[in-house]
Amino acid sequence: MKKIISTAALLITVMAAAQQKKQADTLSEKEIKEVVLEKKAIQKKADRLIFDVAATPMAKGNTAFNILKQTPLVSSTDDKTLKIVGKNNVVIYINGRKTTMNADALVEFLKNTPADNIQKIEVITVPGSEYNVESSDGIINIVLKKKPSDGINGNLKMTNETSYWNNPSASASINIRKGKLGVNASLMTSDYTGEQNYLLKNGNQSGNNISEGHVTDPNKNIGGYLNMDYELNDKSNLALSWNNWNNKSYGSKINLFNTVNESSYNWSKNNEDSKSYNNSINLNYELKTDSLGSKLNLNAAYLNYRRFQNADNRTYLSDAHRNILDLARQNLQNTPQIINNFSFLADYIQKFDKEFTLAFGGNFNKTKTDNNTQTTTTNFLTNTTEETPNHFVYNENIYGIYLTLEKKFSDQFSGKIGSRYEITDSEGTSDNAQNPEMKDIKRNYKNFLPYLSFNYAINDKNNISYAFSSRVRRPGFWELNPVINYLTDVNYIQNNPFVKASSTYTNELTYMYNSSYFLVLSHSYFKDVITQVPLQGVINGINQLRYIRTNFGNKQEMSAVLGMNKSLFKGILNTNFNIGVQHNINNGTLTQDPISGDIFPQYVNTKKSTSIMVQTNNTIRLDKAKTWFLGVNYWFVDKQQIELGQLQSLGSLDLNLKKIWNNWTFTAEIDDLLRTNVVEFEDNQTNGNYNYGKNDSYRRSFTLSISYNFGNKKVQKIRNIDSAVKDIKSRTN
Repeated sequence: MKKIISTAALLITVMAAAQQKKQADTLSEKEIKEVVLEKKAIQKKADRLIFDVAATPMAKGNTAFNILKQTPLVSSTDDKTLKIVGKNNVVIYINGRKTTMNADALVEFLKNTPADNIQKIEVITVPGSEYNVESSDGIINIVLKKKPSDGINGNLKMTNETSYWNNPSASASINIRKGKLGVNASLMTSDYTGEQNYLLKNGNQSGNNISEGHVTDPNKNIGGYLNMDYELNDKSNLALSWNNWNNKSYGSKINLFNTVNESSYNWSKNNEDSKSYNNSINLNYELKTDSLGSKLNLNAAYLNYRRFQNADNRTYLSDAHRNILDLARQNLQNTPQIINNFSFLADYIQKFDKEFTLAFGGNFNKTKTDNNTQTTTTNFLTNTTEETPNHFVYNENIYGIYLTLEKKFSDQFSGKIGSRYEITDSEGTSDNAQNPEMKDIKRNYKNFLPYLSFNYAINDKNNISYAFSSRVRRPGFWELNPVINYLTDVNYIQNNPFVKASSTYTNELTYMYNSSYFLVLSHSYFKDVITQVPLQGVINGINQLRYIRTNFGNKQEMSAVLGMNKSLFKGILNTNFNIGVQHNINNGTLTQDPISGDIFPQYVNTKKSTSIMVQTNNTIRLDKAKTWFLGVNYWFVDKQQIELGQLQSLGSLDLNLKKIWNNWTFTAEIDDLLRTNVVEFEDNQTNGNYNYGKNDSYRRSFTLSISYNFGNKKVQKIRNIDSAVKDIKSRTN
């Protein structure tokens, strides 16, 4: 059910280091510090927008996640994921190195990292060739402060969120530095139950179906990380990183009441037990080759991901009063997945005089995914049983090299050019007898991915920059596994091993005025979009709705965003405001189920839409001592056309009150106060098919948290190391 819940939610939401100087007690150094605090909060460079957190008063007592939500162009619509305006996904880097934690662990990490540790945040909307990211991903690079002295410090935090259920969590982190050795560790745990209410309607002239009910998903999580960094000498470092995240979800339930053709009734009841383990280890070596900053980075890593789940999906006959009658059908599924990945990454940066930089490198990933799914379907009305084994093994090798050249021609003009070349060899084999073509599926393709950007400072107040990038998105490993995830007997999700990689081409123009106001114009073209497509029709005399994972034509997204980030009224109010418009052009059609070969009435999405986007995050200082703060945050997204149909407007008003007392921070938050973050979509086809979905995930919540910082505040953070498995992690979720 873990995949059913996450995929069903996706169907309906679709959406959704800088060095700090050593402090001293001299008057002159205190005066210098005050001057630094008056630095410009945001700056624009050729390939990134820089938010100087240390130059604002917002960091005190805050968390990294909350600071990110107040960063220009960044937002969160569910308090669990981050988005950059105009981007489908965000990849988090720390000190220029991609994190190796999975999505759940990363959110916990950000929510439990004190913002006081952050020097600046870099928003890279169009990543350069040196970044091996997928499709239209944007990058958020968190640059942590560095402090020079030995010692120990840490942070303890406890949080309790109340929405539909009560969800507690806790975390502890510690940093130790002694001489040449730095150790950084964290332990996080949470007990979270998600609740969702669904209303699904679909049909045509042949029949219709209405499904309504609840999804309950209890989760117990525990995980953490351990990083050790040792300075071999003045020029070289050796580091070892280990990340672990464990999830246990026993007793997940889907309960949907189905009305068929307004005259027949049944219940779909799905019970699932699942658990997953995510472990990765990375060995890093860094060698500084000269005094200009040239260096060599080598990484070797191993990732092991294991998920085990068993689902019992039953269909019971019912009457109009929802009384449960006889058991009609049962699907028993055992869907384990094991992923092993070995990776190697090498980067070399050569700095030259006259501010010229040459960077090149390469990576190799070898992945094996083993999915031994067993499905037993029993029809109690006909007294028949069908066994459907599906042992799908997927092997993938990726080879990549890149080269970038960066030059600062003058104080006004700088530019960067580069490219990546990637080779992907993959093979999937299956014993699924339903489709003989699945016995051996080979995908071998090569991609040349150019990149270009420049930045021109017209004068002290006006700045303009442009960037072009091309990227590839490979399907997630779970998307390739040809397994069926049942919502009801006639409404299910079908993954697809025939899905191929998609391509994205992005152009972006940015204008900034006085380091406070900015305008971003963006255009992205998506080729062979990977998404889920609803195929609906009568197959074998039964009206069905199948959500098929496939490549669905092409798409264009155009956006214009006007933003402001300022401190007003002598620092009493800090505001981050974005308003924009997005225009979507969809162009896709699908008729055939690629797994079964069944032919459906053609699903067409060639519609266009224009929508308004608004986001504002405001922090108000309530006292002169800077111990009380009020946060008022709001976002709104107008209705827009997506692959599944027209998504209705969404929004959320969030309030928070924060009190800082010595090393303690107390916070109370209310999210989605007006209950406007309820997702709803609708699609009507010219052939008579219609599809409607509404999902209420009970976003309104009240959260209390308390955190305590202890120890020597001058402890230096260890280096955050880029993992060689960084490009594989995101595809396991």
